[in-house]
Amino acid sequence: MKKMISRRNFLKAAGAVSAAGVLAACGSSSSSTAASTGSSTAGSTAPAASGKVYYLNFKPEQDEAWQNLAAKYTESTGVPVTVVTAAANQYETTLMSEMEKSEAPTLFQVNGPVGLANWKDYCYDLSGSALYSELTSDSFALKDGDAVAGIAYVIETYGIIYNKELLTAAGYTQDDITSFDTLKAVADDIQARKDELGIQGAFTSAGMDASSDWRYKTHLANLPIYYEYKADGISSTDAIKGTYLDNYKQIFDLYITDSTCDPTVLASKTGNDAVAEFVNKQAVFYQNGTWAYTDIKDLGDDNLGMIPIYIGADGEENQGLCTGSENFWCVNNNSSEEDIQATLDFIHWCVSSEEGTAAMADDMGFVIPFKSAKAPTNPLNAISDEYVAAGKTPVDWCFSTMPSEEWKNMLGSALTAYAAGTGTWDDVVSAFVDNWATEYQLANG
Repeated sequence: MKKMISRRNFLKAAGAVSAAGVLAACGSSSSSTAASTGSSTAGSTAPAASGKVYYLNFKPEQDEAWQNLAAKYTESTGVPVTVVTAAANQYETTLMSEMEKSEAPTLFQVNGPVGLANWKDYCYDLSGSALYSELTSDSFALKDGDAVAGIAYVIETYGIIYNKELLTAAGYTQDDITSFDTLKAVADDIQARKDELGIQGAFTSAGMDASSDWRYKTHLANLPIYYEYKADGISSTDAIKGTYLDNYKQIFDLYITDSTCDPTVLASKTGNDAVAEFVNKQAVFYQNGTWAYTDIKDLGDDNLGMIPIYIGADGEENQGLCTGSENFWCVNNNSSEEDIQATLDFIHWCVSSEEGTAAMADDMGFVIPFKSAKAPTNPLNAISDEYVAAGKTPVDWCFSTMPSEEWKNMLGSALTAYAAGTGTWDDVVSAFVDNWATEYQLANG
């Protein structure tokens, strides 16, 4: 079994931050934005360091906000800050390419213990940094032995976002959905009456394009992993059993049948398609997370709700939303001393200054696990807190234990073929179970 952060402690700490009014939840890139570059080099009389910063950003949906924050920091300090944003689903590939360059990123990220295994030799020990001292809990530190190799910079939540107006028009409220069976009954009824209701489907398209497939091969796949780990009393494994893959099948089947489109076209459907369908009120339900707020906020804060992803597992009526982080900042220890210090100064400023914390809360919609955090205005974060307050158990982010990116890609391919009718569910099971053992062995020897 792999050594990893205690998820019980992680969520306990997350709950503590939430109760303090500054915690919300987590995510992955939800945009198909191509790689973009921004650089700021304005001078100042008060430089924080003599070096420079190059941040390889993971989140396309926050690119503009990071560019603006970098420019503000440069204007204030004179320290050049470059932000490059990897295209959706291309972060690892981009990172490998950029690390080979003479001007490599000084700041990058890993998604947890599995990602750290690939990059730990590049990680500066943050244990003595000002950033580390700002953490609200040590549970948000990603450790390699005694060294702090990474620090979570955002805590996020995902589930099934819904349009309250459309759900009400269909004759239902959130209280009617407390399990997979009730979710299916509501979705089936809405799908059957879609013309009457003036919509195209109960769920937005489950696009399997690279800009969207992570929602199913990673975030949805987290649920059967979570329940298997919970049943077996483990936090990682070298050989997943697939105990809850029938449950995975029934929720995926619901997504692709009670949908705005035919399952055979999902290979070409994008994340932007799903956003457009939801914002244009063509669908009631949309699986995504707190990070998607900026894409859908035009519907109005009072019109946005979020429910857990139910898969038919025992005890799911006590389940909350999926809360955690796969976003850990790492500082490149191969950078010059000046660039390392400039990078440490920059990220400390981001999480401790009024300008930085306001940008992360208001512009990015982040809940950050630091002492000076500003409460975000994102209403989806408040929904996450309501589930915790109601005594619901948050679902751990177990997908950080997935053995490799290749495992996710093979699962995504199997899901796409299954939806198109050119593959079987047995192929999905094989991709999930057999490839897990194979990829784990390749990654760990």
